[in-house]
Amino acid sequence: MFKLISATPSPYARKVRIALFEKGIPFELATEVPWDSGTQTPKYNPLEKLPVLITEQDEGIYESSYILQWLELKYPEPPLLPRDVDDILFARKLEVLCDGVCDAVVLTFFERMRKETQSPEWLARQRRKIEGGVREMARLVGERRYAVGDTFTLGDIAVGTALGYLRVRFAEFDWMSLYPKLDAYAARLDERPSFANSVPYPQTIRDKIV
Repeated sequence: MFKLISATPSPYARKVRIALFEKGIPFELATEVPWDSGTQTPKYNPLEKLPVLITEQDEGIYESSYILQWLELKYPEPPLLPRDVDDILFARKLEVLCDGVCDAVVLTFFERMRKETQSPEWLARQRRKIEGGVREMARLVGERRYAVGDTFTLGDIAVGTALGYLRVRFAEFDWMSLYPKLDAYAARLDERPSFANSVPYPQTIRDKIV
């Protein structure tokens, strides 16, 4: 059985959790704080980042986008990528966009830990990326039930996990009021068992990071 090293707020780990659930692949969930000294993450990922999917051969597969590609190639049914080439590229575009928003939220989170030495310019830049990224999500998804085509795909996983992460780490941004159609879309995704069983929440980081 696979083992997934995850962190409870991580949108990157949540993407993999949702994909495993949607594909019906059993796995053991190991929750860690990758920043704490006791983590086993470096044993399986030299970049010391989560998520890490550990195979039955004790091999670590890391970086969420690569894990999702690995799963799609190894376990193609049910597919999480469309069949049409343009739709595949659109789903990948959404993933890049949403990962970029999440990256900006992570950078904001750690910059705020600096307290007296925070950079207002740096924080403002990250906020522009977050707001611009969500605005683009709303434009690309529009009024559709699914982000790409007429079935659930990687595009939905990417958008849904990014929006869920904003609720945890950037709650001051009221994107729900700005983009009610995107909010309604996210609410539909939240009803899926794969989303309902992986709701993100904060963790306590014990060790100093910055």
